[in-house]
Amino acid sequence: MSDPVSTKTTPVGVMVVGAQGRMGLEVRAALEKEPRLVMAGALERPGCPEIGQTLPEGVVLRDDPKAALEGCRLVIDFSIPQATLAHLRAAADAGIAYVTGTTGFDEAGKRELARFAETIPVLHAPNFSVSVNVLAHLAREAARILGEGHDAEIFELHHAQKRDAPSGTALFLGEAIAKGRAQKLEDHLVLERAGEIGPRPPGAIGIQTLRGGDNPGEHTIYFIGEGERLELTHRAATRGHFAAGAVRAAVWLLDRPAGLYRIEQVLGLD
Repeated sequence: MSDPVSTKTTPVGVMVVGAQGRMGLEVRAALEKEPRLVMAGALERPGCPEIGQTLPEGVVLRDDPKAALEGCRLVIDFSIPQATLAHLRAAADAGIAYVTGTTGFDEAGKRELARFAETIPVLHAPNFSVSVNVLAHLAREAARILGEGHDAEIFELHHAQKRDAPSGTALFLGEAIAKGRAQKLEDHLVLERAGEIGPRPPGAIGIQTLRGGDNPGEHTIYFIGEGERLELTHRAATRGHFAAGAVRAAVWLLDRPAGLYRIEQVLGLD
């Protein structure tokens, strides 16, 4: 599918959620490198001391999503589920496309995402790194080829401030393994092991979580067989590639019809 905005010369306005946060600053830097997009709205949480100030990009920092959306045609959001759903509602009311890397949605939150996607184009991805999505592709193929002869385990490490566990990326990788095995992840997912647990259940997909320091993210998939194991690892040293992937997805999403899209479609990995 061709890029629907590749021939346009006027930059398209983007609202950045959490514009003063760690990911917001990375998104702003990535937008500076993308001539087809420009930050036209900046949103922060109520009570942020910089509210009302004009940022270097010439945009006033606001705490009201409706006001911050003025002049925008797209949103990029890395925040928390409750905030994302509230901002999605405002974007849907205004007919503005939405890209989000927020993780930790429960089943009700996922249904809300799908409901908003009936009105506007929404792209939700647990990880916008191109490398991580290639990792998921490799994991799916490895699970398919190795079959039942190899047990699957996922290890993930993130910074101490991360709110959800396991990470959305770890669950995304677990889904990829399950797809390769023609399974449903929820039927085979193991998140805890303590006490007398007995033998490993057939087809189990385990995820182990560590938290500490300032690590942006590390994921290793183990396929453990008799006398051998295969390891696939991604380690993030910075957050810049997550933001660059989100901006790439934003360009791809713009002018598409309402619907819930996936990062695999952007990268041609579908």
